[in-house]
Amino acid sequence: MASGNGTGNAEEVTASISAFLAAKHVPPTQAWMTAFISTIRLNTPIVALQKTALFRLLATDITTSTTKSAASCFATNITDPQVKERQVRGPITVQLLDVEDIGRSRWSQVEAIEAQERGETTKGREVIRVVPDDNGPDAATQNESKSSGPHKLLLQDANGLHVYAMELTSINGVGVQMAVGAKLVLKDFIVARGLILLEPRNVEMLGGKVDAWDRKWKEDRKKVLKEKAGVREGGG
Repeated sequence: MASGNGTGNAEEVTASISAFLAAKHVPPTQAWMTAFISTIRLNTPIVALQKTALFRLLATDITTSTTKSAASCFATNITDPQVKERQVRGPITVQLLDVEDIGRSRWSQVEAIEAQERGETTKGREVIRVVPDDNGPDAATQNESKSSGPHKLLLQDANGLHVYAMELTSINGVGVQMAVGAKLVLKDFIVARGLILLEPRNVEMLGGKVDAWDRKWKEDRKKVLKEKAGVREGGG
């Protein structure tokens, strides 16, 4: 494949970028690659083009931007609760649609969000005022987000199939601070009665974010948590 500076040959550059993305388990569709190639300078260093392509692809909906195969997607009956346990080799690339911290009560999470909205966070039992530019704009969010979990994730494969997954042990990067639309690669995992069991050894975090999904999830999160906790919006 091409190395160093791009050759200027669209076919060679396309092949190199496509191979790179496939190795990351996000093989692009021909339509996506054609659109991407139209936005770049072909003599740009190929490593830079590969990284740019990965960054842009991770910001897309994989149901439209990546190619599908039986091996890279869930079986259609993956959520069947009658199947006690099955092993799935993968790799299967998925995107995050929702994440819930089931290690904390929903109401305590609502309170944490409201404290964050007031510009406060907690240190032990002490409430402290957060100055945004002290530790970066997301300091309060990160503090609110930290918890021991476990976390329950709603995942979607390239075919658009939705499957729930449960974190068995803490996985670095998994939590309510995750961006919605983030991509994960699952390998050699167990599905028990339709629920994927997640451990550090079978999850690779690719990252990414679908901006519109993430924005809506954050806007709706407090309302959704209140509804699940049995409290109507506007109620105590």
